[in-house]
Amino acid sequence: MKKEKDILFDDSDEIMLPSTLAAIPSGLMNALYHQTKKIMGRMVDYKELRMIYACAMKEIKTKFEILNTDFSLQYHRNPINSIQTRLKSTASIIEKLVKMNKSVDIDSVSENIHDIAGVRVICSYIDDVYLVAEALLKQDDITLITRKDYIAEPKENGYRSLHLIVKVPVFLSERRLEMEVEVQLRTIAMDFWASLEHQLYYKTDFDGKGELVDELRRCAATINKTDVEMMLIRSKLEALSDVPSEEEILLERVRRLDTPIE
Repeated sequence: MKKEKDILFDDSDEIMLPSTLAAIPSGLMNALYHQTKKIMGRMVDYKELRMIYACAMKEIKTKFEILNTDFSLQYHRNPINSIQTRLKSTASIIEKLVKMNKSVDIDSVSENIHDIAGVRVICSYIDDVYLVAEALLKQDDITLITRKDYIAEPKENGYRSLHLIVKVPVFLSERRLEMEVEVQLRTIAMDFWASLEHQLYYKTDFDGKGELVDELRRCAATINKTDVEMMLIRSKLEALSDVPSEEEILLERVRRLDTPIE
């Protein structure tokens, strides 16, 4: 026979209660128990969903790291300056669903939020942004969902970046899932501008905010002009360089055999 102090809930339809809870009707306790089980199950499901999105984010990050290594070996330069990742917070997910007037549940998260997993790739030059993006999209396990080119067509406030929503497979122990990841690609200068604009965006209204918005817009145009000029200067310098022969290229690759691969 089970001791009363060891019993909280039983698997049977009737719940055996400790004496302190004996005053609560068993029907109500059963309802609370099953409701608690349901809530805890949904919490576990949501935690698992975030884990899978985190895995998808790692998959994309690894792909970019491999591409950067390959470009370094093949062309002796790295088009990617840095790679950043972020998983959207639960509070941000809920806030976005509410703004969209969508139900706040697990199914709604996957159906309506497409930027839970995010990867930001910072490149040195504008042409590197497109070079790296196309290299990713050529991979046969990557599916492009949407593409928004805010470099060619900047936002009204001056924001520039190339946005991709892609699907990537995540292989778990017993299943394969296609997960969405948002990829943002921009230059170092664009990222510097976006960081400052982000600070301004979350500031409440204050005297002179409109003037700062206008100044940032002008800075965006200046930054873009500088990005283009820097890219052209680099192209001119590369054009001035002697074109190496096949033998020279081979020898250079041999020299780099022992170069650490990061």
